[in-house]
Amino acid sequence: MTAAWQQYRSAPDPGTRVVAADAVPERGHLSLTLESERGRFPLLVVCLADGAPLAYVNACPHQFLPLDQRGDRLLSEDGETLRCTNHDAAFATRSGEGVSGLGLGCALDAVPVRLEDGWLIIDK
Repeated sequence: MTAAWQQYRSAPDPGTRVVAADAVPERGHLSLTLESERGRFPLLVVCLADGAPLAYVNACPHQFLPLDQRGDRLLSEDGETLRCTNHDAAFATRSGEGVSGLGLGCALDAVPVRLEDGWLIIDK
């Protein structure tokens, strides 16, 4: 996993509490904005039934607009694809790699997260 997410001016520090674990859906996604003295950081948490939560910067690499700017229907029925609501760019949920449309040749910026002591936390 690259650390591209850390290049954002508003990137949270590792160890930052994101949200209480019981607010993380068992399956689906959660769009959050983390606020600090450095600014607002858009985070998209994705939960698949068979694994730990995944997180990405909520910014489509095509034009850096929020993936959910035009609605919350991001995740495919099978959970394997995230689709930007702006221009239909598609990304593999598990890796963030572009798989179709304007997502080809791009990737979402993954943010490492972990569940610990009842919280979803930014990892290293």
